[in-house]
Amino acid sequence: MTPHRSETHRPVARQPIRRPDGDVLGHEYLYRSRSGRTAGVDRWSAARQDAASAAVLRTLYGRRTPCGTGLVFVNVTRAFLTGEHPLPPADHRLVLEVVESVPADAATMAGLARLRDRGYRVALDDWTASPAQRAMLCHADFVKVDCRDLDRLGGAGLHEARACGAQLVAERVADERLQERCVALRFDLLQGYALGRPALIAAAA
Repeated sequence: MTPHRSETHRPVARQPIRRPDGDVLGHEYLYRSRSGRTAGVDRWSAARQDAASAAVLRTLYGRRTPCGTGLVFVNVTRAFLTGEHPLPPADHRLVLEVVESVPADAATMAGLARLRDRGYRVALDDWTASPAQRAMLCHADFVKVDCRDLDRLGGAGLHEARACGAQLVAERVADERLQERCVALRFDLLQGYALGRPALIAAAA
């Protein structure tokens, strides 16, 4: 499937992902509307989400690899895991951030195993300990936890997310209080307004 042409020329924003000491591990690269604002991609149809992911990847890898040496986190849908849509060559920097709506069916699981063997890294986005996420956990290098879910998950939910050795990333760390809480909970990495807001970098060529 080819992404809709109207979705291929968009600005992209990036937000830093930091270690607790403040060092930057990498960035998440985010789809933006033509005006540069958030677009609410998670509420879109599967086909439009596919197109949004393709547009971000095209911006980052269409003419050159992303500058710098940090990791490159990009949201991807099932179609990229199963090979229906192409991915850039593995460069050991690209982290495929699997959105929470992806089912853990046979094609997805086979795709995750194949991609990791090829050198891609994998992150599970918005960890809620759903059955699908639990099935995919063995393939995850990173597990991202929305700070709004901390109370519901509790210590047991965070412990489970670490069970296969993934690094835990706290998302939506909005202020210093939350940052201190996440450090106390031994998150490996932090992302959110307290660590840096998303900044526009480019428009897709």
